[in-house]
Amino acid sequence: MTDEMSRPRLAERVLFEGHPALLPSFGAWALVIVTFGLALLYFKLRQVGVHYRITTERLVIERGVLSKRLEQVDLHRVTDFVVERPFLQRIAGTGNIVVQAMDKTTPELHLVALPTDVLKLYEELRVAAEAQRHNRGVRIVDYE
Repeated sequence: MTDEMSRPRLAERVLFEGHPALLPSFGAWALVIVTFGLALLYFKLRQVGVHYRITTERLVIERGVLSKRLEQVDLHRVTDFVVERPFLQRIAGTGNIVVQAMDKTTPELHLVALPTDVLKLYEELRVAAEAQRHNRGVRIVDYE
């Protein structure tokens, strides 16, 4: 029996699932007001075209309205997280997380306009990534 098979596997848990915020910042709200609501169509199409599924094992982003593209990064491959909370997004209660990973097809993943507490989500992601690396016996070596 291999070492990986002998480790207990925890159930995958969803940390966040949904679309980006319809109006991600105070500036977006102002643009909708100035254009008498016409900009709302643009923001709605942009929102519907992206779906996030963030779990304790992976990050999945589905993009597109008619044609779809699915990007997935396993958390054990994640090397760093950056939380971005621009002032106008903080007013609207949204934020961004940039994920850097050891993945050839997706070395950087941008989770934009998340309508949730991004600091709490960041902490949950950080803990989940560390747990995944520990469970799989992955070590990250930093050469600087």
